[in-house]
Amino acid sequence: MSPVNPILGLFGSSPISPLQQHMSKALECATELPALISAACENDQDIVAVQQERIATLESEADDLKHSLRLHLPRSLFLPVDRRDLLEVLTAQDSVANRTKDIAGLVRGRRMHFPSDMSSRLITFANRSVDACRQAETTVNELEELVQAGFRGSEVTLVEDMIQELDRIESETDTLQVGVRAALFAQEATLPPVNVMFFYKVIDSIGDLADCAQRVGSRLQLMLAR
Repeated sequence: MSPVNPILGLFGSSPISPLQQHMSKALECATELPALISAACENDQDIVAVQQERIATLESEADDLKHSLRLHLPRSLFLPVDRRDLLEVLTAQDSVANRTKDIAGLVRGRRMHFPSDMSSRLITFANRSVDACRQAETTVNELEELVQAGFRGSEVTLVEDMIQELDRIESETDTLQVGVRAALFAQEATLPPVNVMFFYKVIDSIGDLADCAQRVGSRLQLMLAR
């Protein structure tokens, strides 16, 4: 482990740990999504409701962590990283929880039952989008080490590799999204048009979830470049 940066000891506790806690909560929220999608594919609306309420609770907890971090984030010049950078990472993380909550609310609110011909692809797609969120959390968890290393050396290379892996996972979700949309397109003429419209909306929103995770990595990459 790299030696502790003395700046952290001189000027109070680091805001990095609360940021990591927030990302962990956002990921916890996102990991509930595949079970909700699976339940909607099975038309088990009771499980959909349970999952939606769990997601809403976790998103609310993430919001509490976000507000607390913003409230207590020092305005001092002696933060280990730029205050604006921290807030931009926080905003990107928050979008992970928010997007998950939006998807869950839409699926439950419209009592969606996804066609069986696309369900397997859709569940795989949702799981891979959550993988992107998980990789984002893994990357954020290296931030304390980056600070201690002074944003230099092998730790920077490690984080850059993690961000590249996050980009690769997000690219895979793009490919999976194309496949899910194609499966829906193949049968949309047999489905109620309003249902089709909202199916596409959910598909696009699951893709957005992976994009949100990628933005976390992009913000960290900008932090490395400063």
